[in-house]
Amino acid sequence: MRPENTVPEHKPHILVCNDDGIDGEGLHVLAASMKKIGSVTVVAPSEPRSGMGHAMTLGIPLRIREYAKNSRFFGYTVSGTPVDCIKVALSHILSEKPDIIVSGINYGSNTATNTLYSGTVGAALEGAIQHVPSVAFSLATYKDADFTYAGKFARKLTRKVLREGLPPDTVLSVNIPNLPEPEIRGVAVTAQGSSRWAENTIERDDMYGNPYYWLSGELQLMDEGMLYDEYAIRKQYITITPVSVDMTNHSALKSIRRWKLNR
Repeated sequence: MRPENTVPEHKPHILVCNDDGIDGEGLHVLAASMKKIGSVTVVAPSEPRSGMGHAMTLGIPLRIREYAKNSRFFGYTVSGTPVDCIKVALSHILSEKPDIIVSGINYGSNTATNTLYSGTVGAALEGAIQHVPSVAFSLATYKDADFTYAGKFARKLTRKVLREGLPPDTVLSVNIPNLPEPEIRGVAVTAQGSSRWAENTIERDDMYGNPYYWLSGELQLMDEGMLYDEYAIRKQYITITPVSVDMTNHSALKSIRRWKLNR
């Protein structure tokens, strides 16, 4: 990892990924924005892979294909998860590690417990595991998405990360309100909140009378105050949450060691 407070002497190389798939609008906006500050390689799932978290593909071969848009080369597709994309990009597509990985721009927020399910964040975390500074960007909406300002802010923050660096094994999970720039109230550096889904699983029958299920629900706000990501984004702030590869609950270590399980 590059030392903090240094700027790469060369034009930065940026790896762009997502979980909405190679046709995702947010991916194309992010790639176009990154091309204004460096050279870009796009490696994304061949189809939408939302909700994959940190899943990777085992026991099934992965296929890499070149992808063109409007008859022009755009990037590569991988027939797997966002994490697969990062692994394959670093091991088989790129000749050397990029200066930074940016993931997104996701369609829908990744705050609170959503962070655990997110393939967008999963891709960034895999970048951190591979010792590449990584940032995940999400737009907080599931309809009428306008990625205009999200792309602009992603470029601003990426420049900052390239200059300042990130702590080891840490990524930034960034959530941006689906609002015009003048309506965004600011930027809040927040903790991952505890808001979680109120599940609503819908059961239906297929043409043969066999039941099938749709998973759905609504994220219930469970934290009050600007310290927390979901609360802050509902107040029209961009949220930046440092997320660590280390999932240890360090505050619980001491009390659980008192269980004296070796006796």
